[in-house]
Amino acid sequence: MPDGILGKLLVLILLLAVGLFLLKQTLLGFMAQRTADYADTGPPFDLQASFAGPLTADGVLYGPTGRVSTRFVADMNATWDASHGTLTESFRYSTGRTQERAWRITLGSNGRFTATADDVVGTAEGESSGATAVMRYRLRLPEDAGGWQLDVTDWLYRGEDGVIVNRSQFRRFGVLLGELVGTIRPADK
Repeated sequence: MPDGILGKLLVLILLLAVGLFLLKQTLLGFMAQRTADYADTGPPFDLQASFAGPLTADGVLYGPTGRVSTRFVADMNATWDASHGTLTESFRYSTGRTQERAWRITLGSNGRFTATADDVVGTAEGESSGATAVMRYRLRLPEDAGGWQLDVTDWLYRGEDGVIVNRSQFRRFGVLLGELVGTIRPADK
């Protein structure tokens, strides 16, 4: 087989493999979820009820290899004034690092909401449906962590007892760089 044909065949195989990978991610993976998939689930995910008062979060962050890169505990507090809320987060990581964030949330209609925070580029867009909520945004990492901007998708699943399971993925140029899995619950539980 001439070298030119072999090279073209290898490029075609590589493109096909990348295309199949992207198709799988789009149709079958984490990114393929839609809030409509959970419309008939309950109890309903009401942001004001789910994020009210003092909360506690525990979780792990996975790196690009799928191994735990750090664990965290966070103290959170949510306050609401009509359709506007503030959710403060104070993270303590097993690496010794700490992080503060304050989300400013605005409720819209039909389960939609927006949010901003100092380390979020632009405005986060969110939607709740059934027992779930999703929020998508671009996060700017601190300079000591590279200063990159990552595309983040947060899925929140509300349990029967009010505990929220949070699964988030962090991507850059569509490539999965990390994942967070955690729980959020009222601080007194």
